[in-house]
Amino acid sequence: MKIISNLSVAFMFVTSLVFAGFASAQTKNFTLELNGAKDNDGGCRITFVAVNKTGTKLDKTAYDVVVFDKEGGVSQFLILEFGQLTPKKTKVVQFELNDQKCTDISRLLINDVSDCVAEGKSTPICLDALETKSRTNIEFGT
Repeated sequence: MKIISNLSVAFMFVTSLVFAGFASAQTKNFTLELNGAKDNDGGCRITFVAVNKTGTKLDKTAYDVVVFDKEGGVSQFLILEFGQLTPKKTKVVQFELNDQKCTDISRLLINDVSDCVAEGKSTPICLDALETKSRTNIEFGT
């Protein structure tokens, strides 16, 4: 009886590992991380790390982003162009937000996709597969 119980537990453990591996192999995402925000000459330099794990080469990638001030009011509308993003490649991109200190920014919101082109055609993958993260005090997401 004890042997059957241990075999049963071992089978369930192996099965769960197989399904976990299958699920992670099926995960196709595009990660956009707000990695840094540093005051620079009266403005704020924001740094993003983009990782394309969609399996699709993105020829053009750009987002319509809204900047919120400390009080939560909208202060700027931006188009952030990330350009070409190759699958399985990490790309670091910096943008300058002129006349706005980083400490005056509470949130960056991806309002919409401005441009997302793969194989010469517009594609919804840039928003459908998007995962956002922030390593700063600035909230970042959709």
